[in-house]
Amino acid sequence: MKSASLNNPISTLVPSIEPSPVTVAYGDGIGPEIMRATLRILEAAGARLAVEEIEIGERVYREGFTAGIKPEAWESLRKTKVFLKAPITTPQGGGFKSLNVTIRKTIGLFANVRPCVTYHPYVKTLHPEMDLVVIRENEEDLYAGIEHRQTDEVFQCLKLVSRPGCERIVRYAFEYAKAYGRKKVTCMTKDNIMKLTDGLFHKVFDEIGAEYPEIAKEHWIIDIGMARAANQPGIFDVIVTPNLYGDILSDVTAEVAGSVGLAPSANIGEHCAMFEAIHGSAPGLPENVANPSGLLLAGVMMLVHLGQTHAAQLAHNAWLRTIEEGIHTADVYVEGASARLVGTTEFADEVIRRLGQQPELLQPVRYEEKVDMSRALQPVRRAAPAKKQLVGVDVFAHWTGGVEELAAKLQVPNQGDLTLQMITNRGVKVWPNGMPETFCTDHWRCRFMGKSETTHEQVIKLLEALVANGIDFIKMENLCTFDGEVGYSLGQGQ
Repeated sequence: MKSASLNNPISTLVPSIEPSPVTVAYGDGIGPEIMRATLRILEAAGARLAVEEIEIGERVYREGFTAGIKPEAWESLRKTKVFLKAPITTPQGGGFKSLNVTIRKTIGLFANVRPCVTYHPYVKTLHPEMDLVVIRENEEDLYAGIEHRQTDEVFQCLKLVSRPGCERIVRYAFEYAKAYGRKKVTCMTKDNIMKLTDGLFHKVFDEIGAEYPEIAKEHWIIDIGMARAANQPGIFDVIVTPNLYGDILSDVTAEVAGSVGLAPSANIGEHCAMFEAIHGSAPGLPENVANPSGLLLAGVMMLVHLGQTHAAQLAHNAWLRTIEEGIHTADVYVEGASARLVGTTEFADEVIRRLGQQPELLQPVRYEEKVDMSRALQPVRRAAPAKKQLVGVDVFAHWTGGVEELAAKLQVPNQGDLTLQMITNRGVKVWPNGMPETFCTDHWRCRFMGKSETTHEQVIKLLEALVANGIDFIKMENLCTFDGEVGYSLGQGQ
């Protein structure tokens, strides 16, 4: 097919369809210029978009909206159900929350999909055969953002992992593999240490994986798994992980593939979808230098999501042809290997000039008219509640003295049927029979266990007795069994 010029947009070759409503945010830093470049390419490729612009990010933060988004912006997202977002800048300090995390969680974008593909030999990489997808849980884990300062020395961040959250992301990974012809799904966790939270993720992976016998499956501990993904990415196909691990892993694999600047990201939920580059806003970068490729490829993923696969295919193949011909922005330009160094605007012009062409050596892309992911987006079926029994309580105390003195003050009269069993410091058992070499802070977990059935009234009675004896308790956690299975971890060294 003849290449289209800037004066002869390829949109004239595309069947007319109704415009799809899309919310667009131009963002901060390099955001506006890479968004302008992206929209020019998509529209020239024939994308039919009814764009609603919203303002988010740094200016909105400064206006007093600590989430970085105004109420009316939510209405746009609720209406269009599709969001193309440029990177934004979150001001440092001042209690400002990450807008990315807020958006993902508020509108239920539970699945983060990050393809990592190499473009050898046109983009430098040590792993020319790399082609994997990281599917990251998007709403839970440490990204719940529930943090507290508990003592002078100790701060806490809660890691929350739910069975429904695990089930949704694991099923999405297997359905994605099935829909896109992938052969293997790898789970990565740290369940040798976090046996309950990461252990649940691994357990659910095994349960749901059994429903897909045609797809190979494996589990790696995250540290060695991430090391292998950096050094031998070709052994992986689809990787599914909890939130924090997936955030780190997908940046590592994107950089290993050639450049974080080339990597797109889709955030998918039952009601809405958001598409973005994985890189930040780079506020210090000079004008007309940034690579728009990550956002452009996110835009291609958006078109596929909208069913505008013809335009998606044209834009993606033109981009591949541009990369193949050595027309590169500064982040991937290599003297003597690249043909020409261009800026943001010029790169967009070159992609548009190649609309209708396909790469000659790189693998051309072909998008199916319809990819069925409906099974992955169905609501999770809730299991019947387990029989829950309270058997004890962990009381966390702020204490600056020694452990023996603390233990004596904890064993108070009128504490009911609950008996002090153990004291830990930063998770390590220090009483009874602690080791003198163990370093301790001013934050102590004091475990009380019941002799028979424990009640909430007994716990309240214990707390009242501790306060009366001068114990500054920070919080408490109930210790329960569920259908007889222990629902709490042992202390390290217990």
